[in-house]
Amino acid sequence: MGKWFAKTRAFIAETMDEMAKCTWPEKGQLLESTILVIIALAVTSIFVAGVDQILFHIVKGIIKS
Repeated sequence: MGKWFAKTRAFIAETMDEMAKCTWPEKGQLLESTILVIIALAVTSIFVAGVDQILFHIVKGIIKS
């Protein structure tokens, strides 16, 4: 069990070293990216919902025929 604990501590230490090397976005960049993702998600959701409704009506028309 001691070997597992030592490996885990080494992994966490290496992870912390790598995280320190990262450059993190500033608050403004993060907010801008978040808004962009939300807008893209909304547009994609509306598109998928529209295609779903169109296909629903097409299939409904085929089944009634």
